[in-house]
Amino acid sequence: MGSRTLRLLAAGVGAAGLVAGVAALAAFKSGASNNLVIVLASFAPLLLLATVVGAIVSAVARRWLLLAASVVVVGLGAWAYGPLFVAGASGEPAVDASGPSIRVMQANIMVGSADPEALVQTVRERGIDVLTIQELTDPSVEALRAAGLEKLLPHQFLAPYATGGGGGGIYSRLPLANGSRVDGMALTNLVTEVDAGLARPVIVYDVHPVPAYIAPAAHWTEDFDRLRDALDSTAGSDNVIVSGDFNATYSHSKFRDLRRGGYVDAADQLGAGILPTYPTDKRYPAVVGIDHILTKGAAATSLERIAIVGSDHHGLIADVQLSNGS
Repeated sequence: MGSRTLRLLAAGVGAAGLVAGVAALAAFKSGASNNLVIVLASFAPLLLLATVVGAIVSAVARRWLLLAASVVVVGLGAWAYGPLFVAGASGEPAVDASGPSIRVMQANIMVGSADPEALVQTVRERGIDVLTIQELTDPSVEALRAAGLEKLLPHQFLAPYATGGGGGGIYSRLPLANGSRVDGMALTNLVTEVDAGLARPVIVYDVHPVPAYIAPAAHWTEDFDRLRDALDSTAGSDNVIVSGDFNATYSHSKFRDLRRGGYVDAADQLGAGILPTYPTDKRYPAVVGIDHILTKGAAATSLERIAIVGSDHHGLIADVQLSNGS
């Protein structure tokens, strides 16, 4: 292969990487209700990695204009995603979290397919206080009960489906009260109050907006608007925890919009970076981070990604230091 051919090939690689990066940044900024844009945003960090590869190839081939443009795009990508890797850099509000700590676990159990014994063992060994579950089915409720989950977490607010992935549930070591559904959302999204021994209850959401790669983009957008309205309704409340499979990543403007009003993603708060949680049932590793634990008026002090045996999602465990409130 001649040198001219190699230079042309290098130019093609550099140009492709540049286009990928520009598409990633456009999707990151866009609030468009379009399935293609939503999917592009999901993979934006990987597209920016393609730009890095294109920049390296451009440098080796001395394609200086392509290199310069790629460096600009990579720099903008670093500006967009860099705060995720530095604790406190995302501008979250200061929280006087001087109250007790509770341990929250998030688990999508893939239409009830997760191994109930393994899940209960995790709850037992990790000392979980509150467990949020999506894709809870009637048979999985029975299987988890038989495995001993309700002995560890005796308080429940459950809304399983007979079949399918629309169900959800909250299990808790602490008493629950005033459970309800978030109105208007396609799948089951729950909210309840947890008695942690404070003057005011802790509010816990178990959320699961529809996935945009299956549902029409407009339905995904509407779900996030309704979830945003629900979170806004807790204005003035400390100690709110929002845990679930959001079917969205930090790259989606609709997800980032949830953080207004004092909400912060535990991963952002701790500088944990991008934590891919889906899919886990393929030959390749998880590539998108769609499971999250958000807090308001409380502070996440630790966050860990864990295996959920038999599911297509990783789970999350977060320690949340509560505010004493008033």
